Amino acid sequence: MTPRTRPTAARRLLTALTTILCLAVVAVVNRPIVVLATDRYHEFAINRLTYKQTHGHWSLLPVPAGFKINAIHAALLKTGKVLIIAGSGNNRERFEAGTFRTILWDPRTDRFTDVPTPTDIFCAGHTFLPDGKLLVAGGTKSYEVLAADITHAAGVMKIKNESPDFGARAFPKGTRFESADGRIYLTRADVSVPAATKMWHGTQTMVHAGEVEVWVDALEPGDAPIVKEPAQYKIQGLKGDDTHNLYGVADKISRDKQEYGGDKTSYEFDPETERYVRTGDLVKNRWYPTLAPLPGGDVLAVSGLDQFGRMIPGINERYQVKKKKWVAVPQLRRTFPTYPSLFLTEDERLFFSGSNAGYGSATEGRTPGLWDVRKNKFQAVHGLRDGTMTETSASVMLPPAQDQKVMILGGGAVGDSPISTARTAIADLADPRPAFRPGPDLPHPTRYLSTVVLPDDTVFTSGGSSGYRGGPYQGRQRSDLHNAQIYDPRKNAFREAAAPVVGRNYHSEALLLPDGRVVTMGSDPIYDRSGKNPGTFEQRIEIYSPPYLFRGDRPVAPTGPSLIERGKKATFATPDAARIQTARLVRPSAVTHATDVDQRSVALGVARTPGGITVSIPSKRGLLPSGWYMLFVTDGEGTPSPARWVRVK
Repeated sequence: MTPRTRPTAARRLLTALTTILCLAVVAVVNRPIVVLATDRYHEFAINRLTYKQTHGHWSLLPVPAGFKINAIHAALLKTGKVLIIAGSGNNRERFEAGTFRTILWDPRTDRFTDVPTPTDIFCAGHTFLPDGKLLVAGGTKSYEVLAADITHAAGVMKIKNESPDFGARAFPKGTRFESADGRIYLTRADVSVPAATKMWHGTQTMVHAGEVEVWVDALEPGDAPIVKEPAQYKIQGLKGDDTHNLYGVADKISRDKQEYGGDKTSYEFDPETERYVRTGDLVKNRWYPTLAPLPGGDVLAVSGLDQFGRMIPGINERYQVKKKKWVAVPQLRRTFPTYPSLFLTEDERLFFSGSNAGYGSATEGRTPGLWDVRKNKFQAVHGLRDGTMTETSASVMLPPAQDQKVMILGGGAVGDSPISTARTAIADLADPRPAFRPGPDLPHPTRYLSTVVLPDDTVFTSGGSSGYRGGPYQGRQRSDLHNAQIYDPRKNAFREAAAPVVGRNYHSEALLLPDGRVVTMGSDPIYDRSGKNPGTFEQRIEIYSPPYLFRGDRPVAPTGPSLIERGKKATFATPDAARIQTARLVRPSAVTHATDVDQRSVALGVARTPGGITVSIPSKRGLLPSGWYMLFVTDGEGTPSPARWVRVK
């Protein structure tokens, strides 16, 4: 047999290259099959019971086309329904058309209904009142205008009236103001300027001018009417003494960006009638405010942008719940960035965690601390790593609330910065000298994280993005984070949860439902997936079922009184008394912009009785503010019952 000639090196190389090419072609041709197989295996894996028992499970909620809205705010009502507020939904066309939306979703039936929405409560503040109504105040008076879109210079004109005689003076929209060099500026709205007031100081009489502010626009386009320094303007058409007593002053007239302007309307949403009920207006117009519940049932409104898009400089106000009226509180001056996270503490102070939603000075008012609103004293809380990256972070009072620990998670640098952090930190407010201590890092640097307190004393976290509004981050065009985790305060550790289908960033919300599930909604990315075109608001709603819902039979929801009192005991019937280990009162969420000052879980003492349990209710109103709560009872495996609604007084 003649030996076979060994192929040359060149031929061997050609054969190898041909083989590689053939394999590449086969791989490309079969890629759809490989991807399909991978996807099917993933679906199989996440739907196994053993997986659900460890990681939980996600499902998309079927939402009828007519009820797909831009979810900006969400609140769980005492009826068990979820109030979803869009207002104009960050859509200028809807704002200008006066098309404002609110819907209700009933998780028990998956039925949706519309709610008439009288004004644009997009980016208002909200919190629950002791009777279960949701106080909603502020919102949008005007939309932002980018500098590139401004053709006529504009500014805020302060009209002054130095005459105490003849009462208020009215000026219609289009009133003409003239500068020293003859340029004309027109008012955007009708205004009324109050008369001056007389004040006596000993033997001297002082006159304090009445004043009102209004936007004005230059009559001619371009840069010529720009005024960079403060100046005085005369009002055309006046005669006699009016020409001296009535005039305008403006700090500047420019073509700078005009920010969103705040509204001053205020409502109580009634869960029974499912309607907004008008209350007295806010003292100040506010956009992006926080409404912080006070221990006696009143509410403090802090921060926000005024009607001209200016930061409100530490001027706060109080809602008198019995009078349904807002009043100024000049003794409580404190500056915060917009949507500051404020938590009512056991000793009745407000803790500012540092979390906020993005407008305000880069330095003033951002220090975390405890604010004594009785004395207007502030105790700074130091030790926060990445302390300049608290914007768009999340904060949560860890369960149970008796531990008085607040956790801050993620966040980014001020403005539309590309920098974000995975840092978490915990402040122990029970310590006489509280300071932040490090917590476990998140899997990724994260803005806009959603945090939800669960009835088993853990915290579910999901969503967010590493980049500003889900935009570019470290070379990627989109930066939504499709991961979720559960934080266990007892172990000070995260564990992985099932991954959501929908990515969520700016304008997203999540809250606990009475059946123990978590609903997530909203997201307002700045760009589409190409990174070149504007993003589209995410209108899908997704529901997470935690692992405790896949561990077999749950304890039955307890039955008993619907009204309980602080410092007393209450007895509830349950056929599962023998297996009940803990009881928790969970205050329902009212969330927007990763800010939720309402949710907290308060531990109750539990004693077994024949056919039921007797719970001991804490006595301190700073720990357990008056209002409606979900009562969950949990067995030794951490499996909670469905909730029973109770009111705490």
